[in-house]
Amino acid sequence: MTIVEARKPDPKKFIKGATGDWEVVIGMEVHAQVTSQAKLFSGASTEFGNDPNANVSLVDAAMPGMLPVINEECVAQAIRTGLGLKAQINLKSVFDRKNYFYPDLPQGYQISQFKQPIVGEGIIILDMPDERVEVGVERLHLEQDAGKSLHDQHPTMSFVDLNRSGVALMEIVSKPDLRSADEAKAYLTKLRIILRYLGTCDGNMDQGSMRADVNVSVRRPGEGFGTRCEIKNVNSIRFVGQAIEYEARRQIAILEDGGSIDQETRLYDAVKGETRSMRSKEEAHDYRYFPDPDLLPLEFTQAYVDELAQHLPELPDDKKARFVADYGLTPYDADVLVAEKVSADFFESVAKGRDAKMAANWVINELFGRLNKEGLTIETSPVNAGQLGGIIDLIKEGTISGKIAKDLFEIIWTEGGEPAAVVEARGMKQVTDLGAIEAVVDQIIAANPDKVAQAKEKPTLLGWFVGQVMKESKGKANPQAVNDLLKAKIGIE
Repeated sequence: MTIVEARKPDPKKFIKGATGDWEVVIGMEVHAQVTSQAKLFSGASTEFGNDPNANVSLVDAAMPGMLPVINEECVAQAIRTGLGLKAQINLKSVFDRKNYFYPDLPQGYQISQFKQPIVGEGIIILDMPDERVEVGVERLHLEQDAGKSLHDQHPTMSFVDLNRSGVALMEIVSKPDLRSADEAKAYLTKLRIILRYLGTCDGNMDQGSMRADVNVSVRRPGEGFGTRCEIKNVNSIRFVGQAIEYEARRQIAILEDGGSIDQETRLYDAVKGETRSMRSKEEAHDYRYFPDPDLLPLEFTQAYVDELAQHLPELPDDKKARFVADYGLTPYDADVLVAEKVSADFFESVAKGRDAKMAANWVINELFGRLNKEGLTIETSPVNAGQLGGIIDLIKEGTISGKIAKDLFEIIWTEGGEPAAVVEARGMKQVTDLGAIEAVVDQIIAANPDKVAQAKEKPTLLGWFVGQVMKESKGKANPQAVNDLLKAKIGIE
């Protein structure tokens, strides 16, 4: 089958080699663990962190005579994901046996889908800094995960943990539409966000519930696809970028030296920052796929799909567009807020009935900044949406200034409390009495006649006077009133 490329070569993404420009071509196969309490074909638990071989049924252990029974929730989760990727949902799909031997695969085959997957072609939109990139999704199919071999438990033996054996995976295969490490990282980030919004995968890459196989090849601009190498089981977005950068350079160096690329499976060594060969790359015929005789074709109705579609949450692209249109946010701020559903929900709670731009500024700069510094999340934030909204209300009412608001945020963060009550109890209210502010202004002007003369010649020095007044009033003077009084008394237009 000939692949028709949708993207034109972009010189900004070319890699400079010793003999000229090269273009990197990237496709990804993401294995996302389905969020479900039971495995794909058994009732065994999928809970993470249990003792080795605690989550194993007779089906998972491939005991003779045990037959797989499909988990309907896993099917529903795959359909929801397909809908979230704006993909074709196939009302009939087939489970196949993918045959290979490995110690942690007790059946001697993996139940997967080959020619007839549950989800067909879809699309993911990437908002890159200088362009909008459309990445095609080739397919999504359901399959079982394998177990895990443990090599560091004993000096002379390896052990097998089958807790993951039979856990439901969605393999989401992209088209070779990515052209840089940054695009690949953005793609994986966006896919993870969509899955987490949908609730179909938790996206916890550190726990192995989302892993990426990265296919990398290089070519001269305008030429056909080169020979690809697959970098297997990369478990962080940062490592994906590093692996692509290294692998592209490795292939370019070989080709420029007159060599050729072997199609193979490689692994990424994060400690050394390099990829290493694992084995030659298998083709589909090597696995001897055939329909699983223990499972009938999977069939469901369009009405079933439509029912699932009606209950999908608002997805990040739609939410971002709404935040820009309804709240007047910049695309950048909207992007930051919708990166996690819980963050978007927190912002909307703060913004409800308030100045949305001010709410976004406080959530992104003050709250997120402090959370990142402390290594916390929205869920563990010491300041809740009601408290942050209360601080914003006090600013808008003129009860406190922006500077006092930051002091108040610090108090609420460390001690808690209701913002209005804290302001009242600690005497933090902004001074709006013009007479009181004027007295401080007159005092500062009288004490600095040389600065007054300079300010008349150079009006930007007014800021120095504002700072002195605010310092003298312990930050309580209304900044606008201070500014207006100083202009009038010094004689600055």
